[in-house]
Amino acid sequence: MLHLSLLRRHNINAYRHTTLAAFRCHLLAKNSSNTSQGNNGNSLSRLTLEDNNFSIAEALKTEEFLYRHIGPQKSEIKDMVRVLQLTSVDELIDKTIPGIIRVKEDLKLDPPKTEAECLVRLREFARTNQVWRSYLGIGYYNCIVPPTILRNLLENPGWTTQYTPYQPEIAQGRLESLLNFQTMVSDLTGLDLANSSLLDEATAAAEALGIAYRYTKKKKFFVDINCHPQTISLVLTRASTIADGMEVIVANHKDFDFSQNDIAGVLFQYPDTNGKIEDFVDLVERAHAGKALTCCATDLLALTMLKPPGEFGCDIAFGNAQRFGVPLGYGGPHAAFFAVSDKLKRLMPGRVVGVSKDSNGNPCYRLALQTREQHIRRDKATSNICTAQALLANMSAMYGVYHGPKGLLNIAKRVHNAALILAEGMKESGHELAEGEFFDTVKVLNVKDMQWILDRAASKEINLRRFSDGTSLGISMDETITEQDLDDLFWIFSTGSKAAEIASNMNSPPSKSIANSELKRKTEFLQHPVFQSYQSETKIVRYMKMLENKDLSLVHSMIPLGSCTMKLNSTTEMMAITWPKFTDIHPFAPKEQAQGYYNLFKELEDDLSEITGFDATSLQPNSGAQGEYAGLMVIKSYLKSTGDEHRNVCIIPKSAHGTNPASAAMAGFKIIAVEMDKVGGIDMTDLRKKVEKFKHNLGAIMVTYPSTSGVFEEDIKELCQLIHDNGGQVYLDGANMNAQVGLCRPGDYGADVCHLNLHKTFCIPHGGGGPGMGPICVKKHLIPFLPSHPVVPPVGTDLPSAKPFGTISAAPYGSAAVLSISWAYIKMMGHKGLRKATQLAILNANYMMARLKDHYELRYRGKNGFCAHEFILDCRQFKKSAGIEVIDIAKRLQDYGFHAPTMAWPISTALMIEPTESENKAECDRLCDALISIREEIRDIEEGRMDTVNNPLKNSPHTQAVLLEEKWDKPYSRETAAFPAPWSLRSKFWPSVGRVDDVHGDSHLVCSCPPVDAYEYDQKQGGL
Repeated sequence: MLHLSLLRRHNINAYRHTTLAAFRCHLLAKNSSNTSQGNNGNSLSRLTLEDNNFSIAEALKTEEFLYRHIGPQKSEIKDMVRVLQLTSVDELIDKTIPGIIRVKEDLKLDPPKTEAECLVRLREFARTNQVWRSYLGIGYYNCIVPPTILRNLLENPGWTTQYTPYQPEIAQGRLESLLNFQTMVSDLTGLDLANSSLLDEATAAAEALGIAYRYTKKKKFFVDINCHPQTISLVLTRASTIADGMEVIVANHKDFDFSQNDIAGVLFQYPDTNGKIEDFVDLVERAHAGKALTCCATDLLALTMLKPPGEFGCDIAFGNAQRFGVPLGYGGPHAAFFAVSDKLKRLMPGRVVGVSKDSNGNPCYRLALQTREQHIRRDKATSNICTAQALLANMSAMYGVYHGPKGLLNIAKRVHNAALILAEGMKESGHELAEGEFFDTVKVLNVKDMQWILDRAASKEINLRRFSDGTSLGISMDETITEQDLDDLFWIFSTGSKAAEIASNMNSPPSKSIANSELKRKTEFLQHPVFQSYQSETKIVRYMKMLENKDLSLVHSMIPLGSCTMKLNSTTEMMAITWPKFTDIHPFAPKEQAQGYYNLFKELEDDLSEITGFDATSLQPNSGAQGEYAGLMVIKSYLKSTGDEHRNVCIIPKSAHGTNPASAAMAGFKIIAVEMDKVGGIDMTDLRKKVEKFKHNLGAIMVTYPSTSGVFEEDIKELCQLIHDNGGQVYLDGANMNAQVGLCRPGDYGADVCHLNLHKTFCIPHGGGGPGMGPICVKKHLIPFLPSHPVVPPVGTDLPSAKPFGTISAAPYGSAAVLSISWAYIKMMGHKGLRKATQLAILNANYMMARLKDHYELRYRGKNGFCAHEFILDCRQFKKSAGIEVIDIAKRLQDYGFHAPTMAWPISTALMIEPTESENKAECDRLCDALISIREEIRDIEEGRMDTVNNPLKNSPHTQAVLLEEKWDKPYSRETAAFPAPWSLRSKFWPSVGRVDDVHGDSHLVCSCPPVDAYEYDQKQGGL
């Protein structure tokens, strides 16, 4: 392996050498040509060493990744700086970021790798991973990802680079796919309403706990002991902060008495973690008699054969959709599913896709109910949903569409039959099995010669589950199982017969088969035409492309969302996420089989700690929201360890990120708000008053830096010192880290803990609303309290000195499979590239702000008149002057081919714009030109040249269908409607529906696939 590695490096160097040689020859030839023409008397002898060195340096630069990642070229940078009336980018940074917090030295990061070198290193990581056949189960199963879905969805930037579908008119494709996901989940679970995904199964269990408390107001929750261990652990963690701590009772459900009516909810697993299938009708009846909600963790594949939870009265069902076509990925990302009965629909956590109608009366899709409640309700929010798993939900939905009900049932039967054959062979060879029915998991009891069997399994590179009793082994089947796999298992357990022999001697169906069970499913599922129509590859490819074409993503234009940092997700960064050596490892496989992952984790943790100025990093939180919660829980645990458990006040400035109050409330803090000052920062006078008032109970402050207003507060170091002097800890929200990397470090200016949005600053794509990652970085005194895991504790959390607060995600390293993206970004950029990226993110924002300042009212700038990486346009004046609201501007931008900036937040009348460093000057100008053009359209209304109601803004967006109507009754031309800018004639993105009616959607709540007549309309029209 060492020789191969050296050879590959040699080839890269040879490539460089060849490139430079060709470059030199080009210069020599050009020089020779000039000599023959007598230009200035040049000759070959005048090619100096200095010229040669310059040529080499310039040629090497072309290989540096930062020149691929960063949009503006040198000449464009000069032009933008000139517009700002400055002399250089450095001058802009000096006037934007307080000098007192600027880094004085380069970050201690590796020299930047080329894209080729990065891939070589990633392959080295992959080679040190070992892909064994894992029969571990525990909520994770190997599966076959249909290649057409892998290539056309997971590896397709048209699906991976979309934003959360808050602008539904340009997101109908993924909204339809997510509605398919909801329909699939609702059908299989037998419940009324499903959401469009949560982060993972254990997190979903914690959300069920929250619903049970809010619905019943009781402070006890029962968990059956046969739930997955990671689920139990996460429920215990979350319960500790609900209503000053809920009591969680973990026991056998058969022994529990619900007659006291003091239980909020009951959680059980079906099939359970041992593989056993139980009839939970009696449990559900007893729980309901005690006025408790019933929450069922379940398996979608098993439910194709088993009686669904809704049919025996469950209120909530949830689980992991991973085995529906999503790789193991050492734990994620995967989409959790979550379904509820009708009475709980208003308490549903996460995002819900609903059916509504557009301005032309046509059916369409939108996000429904409390989609952004964490911004709207703040500390009263019931959950923090800032990252779902949309991309993975789309994969699972497409898996269901591609296979259809018959295909899914066939897969389930193959898995179940393999388990039946395995069990029969085990019994024939004298092994004792757990009693009861099962779907895919066989539990072998009282195993003799345990180590001998494990050694034989290891010789075949097979992982078996060892139960905590030390005498039992579990073997879980999945859809990849083959006859040879069964024969290998029989050899391990010294079964004399082969799988074929055993199968031939079994009854059909076998006595233990679900086909003979009282729990056999008797109801049909997935009867909607969408699940009956796309079973050929030709059809599924066309369907995926049709949906993709309805969605605006980064392949079309910039997505200028303030606070969301929609930057380049490069192809090189994305490549490793589909390599089998990364995708096919079970999250609970022995650590030595994932050594490549652990090497990558270590390098990424070290780099993130160096970039932020902290001492350690936890990669477990699998979203920004989880990162916020985890960071606050670390603080709470630390305060408890110092005897300061009474410190339960969290100060949150109004300039902080909108999710902060929701996270603080979930962590059990009492929230105290602090006003903003005139420039959009923290009002230090008000802060000092609040600190003085609550100093005896002050636990933490949550600061977003730079602020959500796009301002670097000058007093940030003083703020941190003030909090520390009064006994509190400083939590820094890293949502705006894209304005800091390489220029300042939170750990240097006083923060104690910081979460990072890897799907923002560090290039993990948004995927239409997830995946994301939210690791936390902490100072030394907080390291012992970082989250652990009950099955595979992360490195360091299993030391005697560790005092972990609990578990934050179902897998020990969250969504491990996407961490290679951020690793690659950092390694290819290096210190110089990361710093340059930050500088140009700030430059692009200030340039755009300068272009728009004469057309829109600007809100909040730093003391020198500049912004950070984002800025706010306040549009409140237009409602009075022209009847135009911010939503009208957002929808009109769709006609220009743009996704709107962040709308109505943090100010209800504003647009917040963040261009990122990946967009060049021309693209920034294009958006500015669109906004300036829209301002002129508003002026036409203000000055009476355009009607106040029937105008391009109020009627936007304009669809193809509207444009092609025979009768055109609008007081402006069709060209003005649909082609308002020169580039729209050259390359037009068409919104597929007119403006969506949100009120109708919420008052007529439909959150599954429309009925057949609507589907027939869809077919005739080529899709909704």
